[in-house]
Amino acid sequence: MHRRSFMAGTAGLAAAPFAPAIAQPARAATLRFVPQANLTALDPIWTTAIVTQMHGYHVCDTLYALDSNLRPQPQMAQGHEVTPDGRTWKITLRESLRFHDGEPVRARDCTASLSRWAKRDPFGQILAAVVDDWGAPSDRVIEIKLKRPFPLMLDALAKPDANVPFIMPERLARTDANTQVSEVVGSGPYRFVPGEFVSGSRVVYVKNDAYVPRGEPASGAAGGKVANFPRIEWHILPDPATAAAALQAGEVDWLEQPLSDLIPTLQRNRNIEIGVLNEPGIMSIMRLNHLQAPFNNPKVRQAVALAVDQDEYMRATLGDDRSVWRQCRSLFPCGTPLGTEDLSELNAPPRSLDRARAALAASGYNNEKVVIINPTDFPLIGPHGQITADRLRRIGFNVELAETDWGTVVQRRVRTEPTDRGGWSIFHTFGSSLAYLNPAVSSLVKGPGAVGWFGWYDSPRAQELVQAWLDSTDAAQQLRLANELNKLAQDDVATIPLGQFQIRNAWRRSITGLLKGSMPYPWGVRPA
Repeated sequence: MHRRSFMAGTAGLAAAPFAPAIAQPARAATLRFVPQANLTALDPIWTTAIVTQMHGYHVCDTLYALDSNLRPQPQMAQGHEVTPDGRTWKITLRESLRFHDGEPVRARDCTASLSRWAKRDPFGQILAAVVDDWGAPSDRVIEIKLKRPFPLMLDALAKPDANVPFIMPERLARTDANTQVSEVVGSGPYRFVPGEFVSGSRVVYVKNDAYVPRGEPASGAAGGKVANFPRIEWHILPDPATAAAALQAGEVDWLEQPLSDLIPTLQRNRNIEIGVLNEPGIMSIMRLNHLQAPFNNPKVRQAVALAVDQDEYMRATLGDDRSVWRQCRSLFPCGTPLGTEDLSELNAPPRSLDRARAALAASGYNNEKVVIINPTDFPLIGPHGQITADRLRRIGFNVELAETDWGTVVQRRVRTEPTDRGGWSIFHTFGSSLAYLNPAVSSLVKGPGAVGWFGWYDSPRAQELVQAWLDSTDAAQQLRLANELNKLAQDDVATIPLGQFQIRNAWRRSITGLLKGSMPYPWGVRPA
């Protein structure tokens, strides 16, 4: 709703003034990229923020990775062996792996990194529960001993989206999982340049000359990660018109998330190409804080779910072009084997403010303040917070809309204190459908409580269903278990889905080789 009034002031895009020209003495040597949001958190294990995972792919590498067909492939690993009983995995590292500080990558760096990742990531937590020991019998051999077989080992180690099991030096991986690491050191194709990092303005990476790509062609997050640009600059341009005008003028090369209403103008520019790189798409969600009142009361959460009109949320950020978005009330992505919508009575029509108002009146809500933390610099998220604030006020909630930048939202959503001591009640975000595909990977349906994802949904039954799904080898039984879990999480309002969509990237035809995957990858792209 606020987006439309904003757009009235950006109609003259081609003539829109933008920030001071971005100096570029050697354009062919630098890739200039505009990410979806500002980068404030530099530790991709500490946070699930997509922009931080993108940063992680620049500087770090993984033992395994998913190719474009979603199959796990060796990455830092040369290969692996599994004992006949399935309880011991031995993974051998490739030769010539080095961190950016010059130190060789050793097996103990990998085991420390995996152990830390497994404390934060939902899939990692499932794996950690069956690990007896993260071992390193030699510098190039990782030995993972299990209490029982874990058939999804490679799927876990190749997880493509938040949290990605990136490998760091042991000295950093020993950092408490709830504390951000103090340095950015990986072994990936690019090095982070801390001296040129200005949060809210610029992030700089330079080619890691010591990196040895795999011999296979790049495919998704797997294969040969060839760095074709000596330097990559991220330019933080939160105003959509400014970012689009900079792309048109050739001041930047690649815009990750052009505002939907500006795409027709960009399409008329013969020097610009528009395309979808993440074909499985994106799920938009609202997350409630289950630890604090009022949303520790499931009846109050259900009143919020009844107030949601997905069409309004999707139109506010993506416009009326329904070719790029759809309603989806499932907590597994629609269009995938587990994406079933008609499970919960909350989804039965009519969803309306009147129905939500009646549910809230009967819930026991005691006028506790609802604090919505909301970014003003993120066009695909900011309007959602404004819509939620409006709809909740209309059904009787006491609402405070705390509008800041996305970096502040990322920092604040980790806090578990009550709202009067810096806590929060609601935030909105989105993630790749691949991150929510099934009970193993999705944080939206798991209920581990205080050790889980922000919002801290607590459901022992949900955890039992996740484990049963993992243990089952029967496809029909897996579907039944997934449906029961999906219904339970919807009834409990673990997460509120807001719709499913595709992001269109825009880039100048002076670059080519952009790879498809769950997020923009820095390898493969090269001057045209």
